[in-house]
Amino acid sequence: MTTASATKIPMSTAQFEKLRKIIYDRAGIHFPDAKKYVLESRLGHRLREMEVEDYDQYISFLSMGPYQTDEFQEMFNRITINETSFFRNEPQLDVFERKILPEILEKRKATKRLRIWSAACSSGEEPYTLAMMVHRSLGVRLPDWRVEILGTDISEKALEVAQSGRYTSYSIRSTPGLAQKRYFTEDGRFYILDPEIKSMVNFQLHNLRDKLAAKRFGTWDVIFCRNVMIYFDDDMKTRVLSTFGDQIAADGTLFIGHSESIRGLNVPFEGLTIPQGFCYRKA
Repeated sequence: MTTASATKIPMSTAQFEKLRKIIYDRAGIHFPDAKKYVLESRLGHRLREMEVEDYDQYISFLSMGPYQTDEFQEMFNRITINETSFFRNEPQLDVFERKILPEILEKRKATKRLRIWSAACSSGEEPYTLAMMVHRSLGVRLPDWRVEILGTDISEKALEVAQSGRYTSYSIRSTPGLAQKRYFTEDGRFYILDPEIKSMVNFQLHNLRDKLAAKRFGTWDVIFCRNVMIYFDDDMKTRVLSTFGDQIAADGTLFIGHSESIRGLNVPFEGLTIPQGFCYRKA
């Protein structure tokens, strides 16, 4: 009988160095030396699927093959974990809904335009959660406002789930009961998102390394970028935060993940002293 170890395709240190450089150059994600096993374990099955004998052949395919862009997407889907849910880290979201959002709505009452960017949104739970909060906050005033919520991610597979608006119970595990009843309809093992909330969010494929593409998005009142900078080194964090600084309104607010820090980086943001907020304004 063939064992898993017998079919394992080994990855040399030199191959690991080449692969992680490709990943970093294209996506900004840094795999430290201690994470070599992650690439090896998650990509070994892909090499067998492709009937590729070793990582040198795979690296050549990623670098020069006619389908290198498609394969990078496939690789990226396998080496990243899109761990998310609706209403994730609710204390921070309460800060957004009860403090930051009312302030922004008051400041924008003349133009009645609100723009929110959920960067690295994975399968869409975060931007849809923000849409629910805007929906609740504006209530009957919603038709009078131009609300633009954008969810972006580098993974086409994740965005396909987002655009479908169909989720399993795992995605709604943190959703309060009232929100679940109001914004979802059960259909077998799936929960179907309310069409009005779904219509409030647009999705686009976007690489956070692409500063020029971010400029085309325009200026944002609120930017959420949570739980992705943990995969970046300081250079990439600085690059991304510089982009956010260029694209956020002077009175806008940036939210990052509770396990992330921008302390010590030369970036155009300063922290707001709001418990559980993990939020920043332009310096």
